[in-house]
Amino acid sequence: MAHSDKINWDAKYTSNPLLSPPSPLLVEYAKLPLGKRALDIACGMGRNSRYLASLGFEVDAFDISSVAIQSLQNIPHIHPKEVDFDHCKIPKNRYNLIVCTNFLMRELFEGMTEALTDDGILFIETFCHHPQNQNTPANPLFLLRQGELEASFSHRLEILHLHEFWDEDLKGKRAFKNAMIAKKVKRNGCGNPKPAETAAT
Repeated sequence: MAHSDKINWDAKYTSNPLLSPPSPLLVEYAKLPLGKRALDIACGMGRNSRYLASLGFEVDAFDISSVAIQSLQNIPHIHPKEVDFDHCKIPKNRYNLIVCTNFLMRELFEGMTEALTDDGILFIETFCHHPQNQNTPANPLFLLRQGELEASFSHRLEILHLHEFWDEDLKGKRAFKNAMIAKKVKRNGCGNPKPAETAAT
């Protein structure tokens, strides 16, 4: 990622260090993984990492911001690491749970899938294109297209849940998001992945 991205995120977290609650959908599904090894991609100030650590997960928390990573130092069960995602190689077959929220880098999709253990869970929740968005990245490349998560992962993972919803920040600005829960399963060449449970609000 560009050096300017790091500067921008450092400035954002310095000026707004408030910690948001964990994703409600993550809270709902956090007990689904069979193991306790997790990765939080673009963890920010650690709202999801801290929640998972409270459940006993060992969490590798990656972010480009040194301010964010510093805030997670010395917290039990959290292993923060400053990462440039343009050059990040995620270890294969390592994680029972991978979390990625409010961040979209399509180049990481394959690596995230390969980093899951068998029966590992992938949770992605981020911004989508919508004409009524009030608080989303300005660059359209950082916004999901309709149906993109399912199209990108259904050939490799069993999609358990898809959820479209409106989210509201602390200032009352709305953003349309999509969330996906998917599981890595061994393939035997028979049949198609189970259809996803879908929800929209």
